[in-house]
Amino acid sequence: MLENLVLSTVMVIATTGVHFAGLALALRMLDRRAARIERAQRHTALQFAMTGMTVLLLFALHAIQIWMYAGVYYALGEFATWEAALYFSTSTFTTVGFGDVYLDEDWRLFSAIESANGFLLIGWSTAFLVSVTQRIRVLETKI
Repeated sequence: MLENLVLSTVMVIATTGVHFAGLALALRMLDRRAARIERAQRHTALQFAMTGMTVLLLFALHAIQIWMYAGVYYALGEFATWEAALYFSTSTFTTVGFGDVYLDEDWRLFSAIESANGFLLIGWSTAFLVSVTQRIRVLETKI
């Protein structure tokens, strides 16, 4: 059990770091484009583009985090194929938990913590997306 907790702690710190860095990068990109939004003629198209870029970035961040967990499962020998490790990690991280692929009892706690971690990171992404949408609308009202 101690191995589960130590490895889980390392993964939560690592995935949170990836998420924080990705969101900081997204904010930097959005801030650079704020002036373009203020000068733009077609506000709706630009708003769609900015929101779409943000959504794609969030998907990329979650994909990286899921692949990190899948890499751990694969390295631990829990799955014979990379596809199975990735499938399990995706369903666990997103808290869908289909239940058609299982871990040995030795690492069940680790996967439960992945699920909690994914839940929090996806919630953080949702809050970020709402914030970005509000910022874009505020910029448009200034125009």
